[in-house]
Amino acid sequence: MAAALCIAAPSRTYAQDLEPRAYAASPVGANFLVASYSVSSGGVLVDPTLPITDVHADVNGLALGIGHSFNFFGKLGLGTVAVPYAFLTATGNVGDQRGETSRAGLADARFKLSVNLRGNPAQSPREFARTPRRTVIGASLVVTAPASQYYPTRLVNVGTNRWAFKPEIGISIPKGRWDLDAYLGAWFFTANPDFFPGNVRRTQDPVASFQLHASYTIRPRLWVAADATGYRGGASHVGDGKPAVNLNNSRAGVTVSLPVGARYSIKVAYSSGVVVQTGTNFSTFAVGWQALWLSPRWSGR
Repeated sequence: MAAALCIAAPSRTYAQDLEPRAYAASPVGANFLVASYSVSSGGVLVDPTLPITDVHADVNGLALGIGHSFNFFGKLGLGTVAVPYAFLTATGNVGDQRGETSRAGLADARFKLSVNLRGNPAQSPREFARTPRRTVIGASLVVTAPASQYYPTRLVNVGTNRWAFKPEIGISIPKGRWDLDAYLGAWFFTANPDFFPGNVRRTQDPVASFQLHASYTIRPRLWVAADATGYRGGASHVGDGKPAVNLNNSRAGVTVSLPVGARYSIKVAYSSGVVVQTGTNFSTFAVGWQALWLSPRWSGR
């Protein structure tokens, strides 16, 4: 989850998630708390209807998340909630003039429900420890809510003033010390009815995305993962203006998990664009701290 909380404020970064082991097997009754800090920097392609070009953004993000695993009709379910805060500085050309602006505030809240449909039934920690690892097939739904800072009279905002939904299916295959993951999903967006300079409707087409991960476990909670993602679609429409071009990008990165004592771990992640034809071209570095504990009902089982 710490890797998933590497949040950059611009809405076009949604499809750039890199989350290794999203459908890893686990027991019921597990709780975790995550705090993360991320730094993202790069170029942004804006809507062609807007009088701004050559945009560069630097985003510092803080995020706090909590999660819990539970019995979901006999399957392993996992629910997470994340609340991010972003500091954003953007520079760009407005007509013939170079301008700069900065923003700080809450970004869109993020909720996720995932269910391991096959290979990971709901089990107590003791039952889980005795069960051999199997291939896991899972599904999830991510929802982002516009509970964030947004001003319709400003071109640059931390929030997006819209809802977004991402259904996804995934598979995780254990091979000795290796875990091989593949996910396929798509983002769907509601309209922003109050886009710049106000009372203008902005819509965006769905964005299809996939992720591939290969992680190697050195010892429990000490592992390293190679990550890759690709996405396309997502042309935006502002009022009656010309639509923006589709996103067509791919990214690669690495994630490292380091255990700290019995209950804590630190995750470090880095990712950057590989083939960036349109959209954002960010490089992101993030570090997250995670605490893991069992609910009292399961702590002795």
